[in-house]
Amino acid sequence: MERTYIMVKPDGVERGLVGEVIKRFEQKGYKLAALKLVQPTEQLLAEHYKDLADKPFFRGLMAYMTSGPVVGMVWEGKGVVKTGRVLLGETNPLASLPGTIRGDFCVDVGKNLCHGSDSVESAEREIGLWFTEDDLVEYLQLKNRL
Repeated sequence: MERTYIMVKPDGVERGLVGEVIKRFEQKGYKLAALKLVQPTEQLLAEHYKDLADKPFFRGLMAYMTSGPVVGMVWEGKGVVKTGRVLLGETNPLASLPGTIRGDFCVDVGKNLCHGSDSVESAEREIGLWFTEDDLVEYLQLKNRL
């Protein structure tokens, strides 16, 4: 089953939008496989954002991401990486369409509410950074529970 990593960033947690993000993914039909509220360390964030380390905004990103707790989630389902990014909207909220999470709830690219994996490979890497295998749940078919 395809999985993706979605993170509600400090501004989204502070604004009480975690439930809204969960709602949008559940309404689409995806299954929540893990959920964790965490105050991220600089070391964890540096590994998560290692591809951005040479960008001029990296120090500001790190300061922002360590400013409060984040909520990490693992979602499962057909096409969840690609469709998850559509649900989130464009990285720059001003370019996000109404109906997307960023399009509906934010305007600043520096506080764009959420992160979503951009490929199946990055999803697996990010899930491995933020969760252990024991943190992930598996859904059994209803017939197996009867």
